[in-house]
Amino acid sequence: MQLHGKHLVGGQATASGNKTFTAANPATNEPLEPAFFEATLNEVDQALELADQAAAVLRRKSPDERAQLLEAIADEVMALGQSLLDRAHAETGLPMARLEGERARAVNQARLFAQVVREGSWVEARIDLPQPDRKPLPKPDVRSMSIGIGPVVTFGASNFPLAISVIGTDTVTALGAGCPVVVKGHPAHAGTCELLGEAIARAVAKCGLPAGVFAMLQGASHEVGLALVRHEKTQAVAFTGSLRGGRALFDAAAARPRPIPVYAEMGSTNPVFVLPGALAERGPQIAQGYIGSVTMGVGQFCTNPGLVLGLRNSALGEFVDAAATSAANAAPATMLHAGIQQSYKSGVERIAQTSGVRLAGRSAEEAADSRTEAACMIFTTDAATLESNPHLTEEVFGPSSIVVECDSRDQMLRIAAGLEGHLTATIHGTEQDLLDYRDLVELLETKVGRLIFNGFPTGIEVCHAMHHGGPYPATTDGHFTSIGTRAIFRFARPICYQSFPDAALPEELRNKNSRGIWRMIDGEMTRDDCPGV
Repeated sequence: MQLHGKHLVGGQATASGNKTFTAANPATNEPLEPAFFEATLNEVDQALELADQAAAVLRRKSPDERAQLLEAIADEVMALGQSLLDRAHAETGLPMARLEGERARAVNQARLFAQVVREGSWVEARIDLPQPDRKPLPKPDVRSMSIGIGPVVTFGASNFPLAISVIGTDTVTALGAGCPVVVKGHPAHAGTCELLGEAIARAVAKCGLPAGVFAMLQGASHEVGLALVRHEKTQAVAFTGSLRGGRALFDAAAARPRPIPVYAEMGSTNPVFVLPGALAERGPQIAQGYIGSVTMGVGQFCTNPGLVLGLRNSALGEFVDAAATSAANAAPATMLHAGIQQSYKSGVERIAQTSGVRLAGRSAEEAADSRTEAACMIFTTDAATLESNPHLTEEVFGPSSIVVECDSRDQMLRIAAGLEGHLTATIHGTEQDLLDYRDLVELLETKVGRLIFNGFPTGIEVCHAMHHGGPYPATTDGHFTSIGTRAIFRFARPICYQSFPDAALPEELRNKNSRGIWRMIDGEMTRDDCPGV
């Protein structure tokens, strides 16, 4: 498929500006054709005006029609075939097997959310039946459910070009909720974004929906993203990326005359606590798994473990030695783009230059700048050094991590209490360790969105129970998840109907439960019709 480098607005490829940028192959540092146009403010306005016009139409579509759209998107993405994988490989340097798996995740997500939309219980229908004879005042008929909020702006993430980019949880959940989407493509894989955008636009057309239901704008500058957030028609924003980028969008949204929510997932160091029983039983095995998690995806996941804490003893020393050996065997690999590689090099250099920090192990093979590579780097330090150097707890995006030796249980708990918000925390222990460190578990419950026991945080299961979020600065709102079926709640709001005639109510709230969804009637969950029907 021939790339055109233009935006997708109103179902058409368009470009009215004259500024362009190019993507590059990080494995060779060679630029990739074609040049891509930078979106103008006029194109931002056009995309969101069309999205606003399409919002009422999409919201009125039946759940089955919205589910058909998500399934059509999955089909169109698969129809791209090898051309999508080849372009993504050229733009990101990611291995073909990883991209095949990520494509499967993307299309399976779309089909999973089609099931969620059809099943319908996500609308959280609630019905409180009237009590006209109640004293001292009669109780009215009150019913509520969730509806889509309107146009949503999403941002393609650099580290998941297929699963958290143009297609991904953000886009499919918004469409499933009945919200048109305007995507800001990621400039590092602009060609991949164009291919995916064209696939979604074809699905929209095949389903007979207004073209304004989907748009995609390209741009390497910050101005395009900020303009999308500030536009009066935008109702919510979803972003996965750096703390700096997410906070800039959050601040811009909060400064609007009518503020809107920004659901930004901004990274984490994902602390790992290796407790005494586990260290004694299987320290070297845990160390091997730890290095595998640190280096997974060249450390470019938001869940790579950047911090490990354990009690200082011989078992922890053996853990560090085993981790160093595994790190030496971890070959350097190509990062997503030169900007990420440079940030990684700066980050590990800052760690290495911190007094009290020691380099424990690293990839035996040198990383090649010509291939935008990064080497695994494992450091050690003590708790006192960590507490006096807060930057050591900050995320370094790439395959590095720090092992912290604590002198006592109380010192470990004090460090845990001082942690900011993270996406995950991991505990390696025995059942007795969990009993002995129950206060650590309870403390971590206040710090993270997901607790892992005897595993590692990399690898997120896309399912109904998953929560991928956490207290600030991991995300801007830890109440919500960006992975899993509850992600749809970001783009919905409750609407309440009081004393409406049955025929005028949405189908989900009528006396007869024709859709067979779970509803709360007078405080009890049921799939039954309202009494008397």
